[in-house]
Amino acid sequence: MLATSPAQRYETVLIAGAGDVGTRLARRLVAEGRKVHALRRGVARGGDGIAWLRGDLTRPESLAGLPGVDAVVFAPAPDARDESAYRAVFVDGLRHLIDALPERPKRTLFVSSSAVYGDHAGEWIDEDTPPAPPGFNGRVLLEAERWLAARNVGGVSVRFAGLYGPGRTQLLDRIREGKAAVPRGQQVFANRIHVDDAAAALACVLDVAVPEPVYLGVDDTPLPIDVLYDHLAHLLGAPLPPDGPGPAGVGNKRLSNARLRATGFRCMWPDAREGYAALI
Repeated sequence: MLATSPAQRYETVLIAGAGDVGTRLARRLVAEGRKVHALRRGVARGGDGIAWLRGDLTRPESLAGLPGVDAVVFAPAPDARDESAYRAVFVDGLRHLIDALPERPKRTLFVSSSAVYGDHAGEWIDEDTPPAPPGFNGRVLLEAERWLAARNVGGVSVRFAGLYGPGRTQLLDRIREGKAAVPRGQQVFANRIHVDDAAAALACVLDVAVPEPVYLGVDDTPLPIDVLYDHLAHLLGAPLPPDGPGPAGVGNKRLSNARLRATGFRCMWPDAREGYAALI
């Protein structure tokens, strides 16, 4: 959903790292009549109105000949979950891309993560909460965010919570197979956003006339992990998950989407229980 505040519509957009969320965003923008270029390492697709480009953000020589665009959405995924892979894509890759563009974009969205925050004992946090990344992933993303903010390219970071949706059924599989545990009665919170809502949030922030430097991309309803997992177990007809520790390296917090909602954005799936039910 587009912002209700005055908007700045960008007619040519480059999506660097057109995976799941990036491709959903590209299709949404094409449907609005915009010219969308989508960069990916693999073989380019076709027949969907998207101008597919092939290039590797970690290899600057592969980025020669990029088109001039009004706006960029930087949404890649690293090959591996280690610090060197994250740094190669999010820090070096971002720099390679900005350097390769023939002209400076007016808006650059950086798809980041709530991993930049630490533990807050289940309290509400927002964009003004000081980052304290507990892991390398959050530290690298925060470094990239700050690098982008120092460039004159209209940098805006969108920190997404846990993504779920079609093709992202690992949690359902773990519950079905009895491999998920929950910290019962401890008010340890899960924060989620459906992939379609994530794409819609990026489309919304892209067009905000005077954006904030950071937005939290999360649905309206942080849920205690035991409440969410038990609900999913009922939907699946599976046994309730046993008592156990919460996810490691995430930190217990409730993420507020008040700033995102102030743009006029509304989630299609404001509660992950409804979103997961639609998947099942």
